[in-house]
Amino acid sequence: MTAPRRPNILFLMTDEHRFDVAGFAGDPVVRTPVLDELARSAVVFGNAYTPAPICVPGRQAMMAGQFPRHCGVERFGDDLAPGHLTFARQLALHGYRTVAAGKLHHVGVDQAQGWTHLIGMESGVAPHHLAGRDEDSYRGLPTPATHKWSQVTEVKRAGIGRSPYVARDEYTVAGALQYVHEHFVDSYYDRAIPEVPLLLKVSLHQPHYPYLTPHRELFEHYLTRVPLYEDQELSGHPVLGGRRHVVRAGIEVTRREQQRAVAAYYAMIEAADALFGQVLDGLRLAGQDLDDWIVVFTSDHGEMLGEHGVWEKQRFYEASARVPLFVRWPRRFAPSAVTQNVSLCDLYATLCELTGVPVPKGLDSRSLAPLLSGDASGWDDEAVSQFDGTRLMIKRGALKYQWYGDEGPEVLFDLEADPGERRDVVADPRRAPALAAFRLRRDELGFGPG
Repeated sequence: MTAPRRPNILFLMTDEHRFDVAGFAGDPVVRTPVLDELARSAVVFGNAYTPAPICVPGRQAMMAGQFPRHCGVERFGDDLAPGHLTFARQLALHGYRTVAAGKLHHVGVDQAQGWTHLIGMESGVAPHHLAGRDEDSYRGLPTPATHKWSQVTEVKRAGIGRSPYVARDEYTVAGALQYVHEHFVDSYYDRAIPEVPLLLKVSLHQPHYPYLTPHRELFEHYLTRVPLYEDQELSGHPVLGGRRHVVRAGIEVTRREQQRAVAAYYAMIEAADALFGQVLDGLRLAGQDLDDWIVVFTSDHGEMLGEHGVWEKQRFYEASARVPLFVRWPRRFAPSAVTQNVSLCDLYATLCELTGVPVPKGLDSRSLAPLLSGDASGWDDEAVSQFDGTRLMIKRGALKYQWYGDEGPEVLFDLEADPGERRDVVADPRRAPALAAFRLRRDELGFGPG
């Protein structure tokens, strides 16, 4: 008796995509028909969080199934050690062809990190990772972190234009489609390998800034329709309300400039949705039934878009730390909406369990399989996010705790009573038991005083 064939996996990913800017997430303005159609027969996670609200740590912690401190990637310039056991490597070691098209954002010398095939224009090694013992010889060389305007300028320059990310995304999709043809069809050499299970990741840059779109018709459609965060007050907290990335309409920029940036952002999301549609069409053309595939969609972190007076990410506000996430496998899981807190780190154990691959020891990853099946009875309702080595967020239920070390006081939000995250209740005596539990968990995670 032969073992059942292991499922193929399609992992779709955007960059800097707010959890709430998608049709399936309830946004009435943005048009995301491809993602919406997938989500209709998927399990949608309404409280999914990035392990770090910035690109590199968030992505690498997800791939490692470990919190940033545990996998050694706490800051933008860090990367996983060469040969790290990512979920791509673990699946490859157990018979999967692992193909990554697009953005991985590795900055170290191991650009593959377990992917058997790389497609795209994004790979690059930061000089300090090349240096080894001769780091002084690389000092002063440009790094990706320097190639950005100020956030005010980014908003002011928003509108119609073709950012380099658009070309990279088009290249990504073209490469993914070419690989799909070779894997499942290969009409020239007849060397197709449809019997080999495939993990295909299609990872786009959009809607990451610059806030530019080459699609004039999309930009003009959204320009008069997008919602704006206006009259926003900065938090009094030195980190949440710090001057970094502060851009307010009527102060740093005009309302029209803000409107143009948000319209371009929405246009990029619609463009990304259409690119995903091309991938799905290519799979269908290759004879694939997507109901047989596990399809995952998510993003590495969100985008503030002017909420609370700030843009970009790097805060533990919902718009920055919360991400869209759904898992679709209709042959096994009925569509549903999950409200429990989950982490992108949990995808590691989930993909392993769903494919019959062993889950390595030492992970912070929890399989989402029970939640996918509708059983939340034993779920530890927690999500953890870390940033810059000193900042920590822990969310349990509707309570969100934040620790900032010497940078500022700890913060506690109750999202049920205060979904806008405007009232810090850390001093409320009624929250004392919950606060004590958060502090204990903080210390277990290696943060806190001392």
